[in-house]
Amino acid sequence: MTFTPSARLTRRALVSAVLALGAAAVPTVGGSRARAATGVGAFGGWDREGFTVPEITDCVGWGAREASEPVVVLAARPERIIVHHTATANVTDYSRARAHTLARAIQTHHMDLQGWIDTGQHFTISRGAFVLEGRHRSLAALNAGDRMVRAAHCIGQNSAAIGIENEGTYMTEEPPEVQFSALADLCAHICRQYDVPASEIHGHRDFNSTDCPGDMLHAMLPKLREDVARRLGSATPGPLPRWPTNPPRDWPAAPATAADAPAE
Repeated sequence: MTFTPSARLTRRALVSAVLALGAAAVPTVGGSRARAATGVGAFGGWDREGFTVPEITDCVGWGAREASEPVVVLAARPERIIVHHTATANVTDYSRARAHTLARAIQTHHMDLQGWIDTGQHFTISRGAFVLEGRHRSLAALNAGDRMVRAAHCIGQNSAAIGIENEGTYMTEEPPEVQFSALADLCAHICRQYDVPASEIHGHRDFNSTDCPGDMLHAMLPKLREDVARRLGSATPGPLPRWPTNPPRDWPAAPATAADAPAE
């Protein structure tokens, strides 16, 4: 996510407080088709070429508020994917209801406490492997495959990278297998839609000064790239990405020293 280490405990307490209130305060709105009662696993179907398309609950489906102002849709494809963790509790509630409550809590935190126009990231994956749209219009842009929503998840990358939040704190433990598999499925779908190579999957800390996405999840990124490459029909993720010679206008000169809170 997008907070300095000194702010993490405060942030975790705030999001946890919103989570405690969220289930009672906002009813779950009807969305995607029902799944098993455990809520484990994410599956949407296949596209015309036979590739897996993950089930993604849109903003209406999880009961999102409207953005405070229109989100910006860029007439360009993203160049990479950035993986985050939410730095919240590693809960054992893997239900759809929990995933929807989490999405509402994140939006409340980002809009009411961060002052952003909407949820900062494009997509969120719960520990039960439910995949949810984050910022409004992100799913429609992904389905179109030729545009992206400008987000607020990583300084220097908000107009160039798709941000994926993973529920939990992954400094000393790995995410659940079902969540990691859902992450690989979503990344593969994004790569396919936008023609992004599997080698262009990164962690938040690769660009900003932050612990995100946690030591353990960051260490799993090579495996994630390999898993995504296999889903794309390749044995390897391709060559490691190089720092571009002509970076985007909002790209920081030195990602490791950039401030930790993204601007809208």
